[in-house]
Amino acid sequence: MKTNAVSETRVQAVRSLSNWEQSIEESLALFGHRNWFVVADAAYPVQRSPGIQTILSGESLPTVLELLLGRLGDCRHVRPLIHVDRELAFVEEKDAPGVGSYRKWLHGTLEGQTVSTAPHDELISRLDRDAQLFSVLVVKTTITIPYTSIFVELDCGYWDEALEDRLRAAMQASSRREDASSQDRPGKTGLGSV
Repeated sequence: MKTNAVSETRVQAVRSLSNWEQSIEESLALFGHRNWFVVADAAYPVQRSPGIQTILSGESLPTVLELLLGRLGDCRHVRPLIHVDRELAFVEEKDAPGVGSYRKWLHGTLEGQTVSTAPHDELISRLDRDAQLFSVLVVKTTITIPYTSIFVELDCGYWDEALEDRLRAAMQASSRREDASSQDRPGKTGLGSV
């Protein structure tokens, strides 16, 4: 039975090879906050969590990431929160030729974006947890430099943390007022002002 699951994953990856851009487009139309994209290096593992789909691009990581960020820049409904492997800052050029150029390119490409770092294993574990409820699209690239995978968590594009905090504070204040008075008054809908 395990062989079938692995075979299905491989077939899906091969079938998607020429359609990686279409897969990103389709996912962007469907994805919302709490969904993820991963633009991965060549050795990134196929994860078995039910919500994770892995496809091959056959392209360089810069090509895929620039396309994804460009498409995300055109979206109104989501915005990217980018996570980078913390280990990348410590990989030396003598151990991974090209890493210095990659870091320089990445720094310029992510300028103006919300970026955080975390250990690689933490990011993979987080994807596993999130994929129990939400979809993740992993697009594997041809890059062979370690710790270069980029994790793109989607957040709501038209609602931010400050607005959410204000909403929650208003709800809490309303709840305290309602607890102090009767909640069963006729005509009370709980929908606020209309």
